[in-house]
Amino acid sequence: MASGRLTRSKVLAAAIALVDRQGLAALTMRRLATELGVEPMALYRYAAGKDALLDGMVEGFYAEVMDGLGKPAGDWRRELHRIATVFCEVADRHPALLPLVVTRPLSVPMSRRPAPMLQLNERMLDQIGRAGHDPRTTLRLYRSLVGFCLGYLLVEKRPVVDNPDEADPLLRFGLHRLPVAEYPKLRELAPLLAEYDAQAELAAGLDVLIAELPTHPGRARRARRPAGRSGAE
Repeated sequence: MASGRLTRSKVLAAAIALVDRQGLAALTMRRLATELGVEPMALYRYAAGKDALLDGMVEGFYAEVMDGLGKPAGDWRRELHRIATVFCEVADRHPALLPLVVTRPLSVPMSRRPAPMLQLNERMLDQIGRAGHDPRTTLRLYRSLVGFCLGYLLVEKRPVVDNPDEADPLLRFGLHRLPVAEYPKLRELAPLLAEYDAQAELAAGLDVLIAELPTHPGRARRARRPAGRSGAE
């Protein structure tokens, strides 16, 4: 590819594709230039250095999420489910990017984070606010949902496989090496790790979390009032 045909979106797409195939450790400006068929210096018009390239890849990840979401549809609970599901689908396509997506934005002020990320934040806050929560509660619930989704994806979504060619889950995950007396539960749960359904687990966890979010906070407070009390709180 000639440098005159390069665009920022093509550079970022090539960087993401490289990381998808070979992981973050394989990403260098020189390697990316080779992938694109240009000299390394040609890339600096689109990314000032590797740090800018990493930031751009996070931007590309969130842009893909926003493209997958389209316009809001349904009530706020269904929309929060849909946001989490689309985010999970994009993480499925780019698993090596996920640690970068989670940690990279923490190094910059919120106002300097990628626009698609801020747009997703705004959308989630708007959807939670539609339930009638006050601003403080809206922010607390937003943080709970984000923390759940990111933690789920990082910790639960992709157990490291020790030997993918093994049919026996105990052997596939290398759990046979753990002493039975010390780790009975980890060994016992090996078959369930093998049957892991990421989308179903995410939906089930969100059901539990979102079920605790009342649609009408004031009504929920009245419902929790002990019997025999009346009047305003």
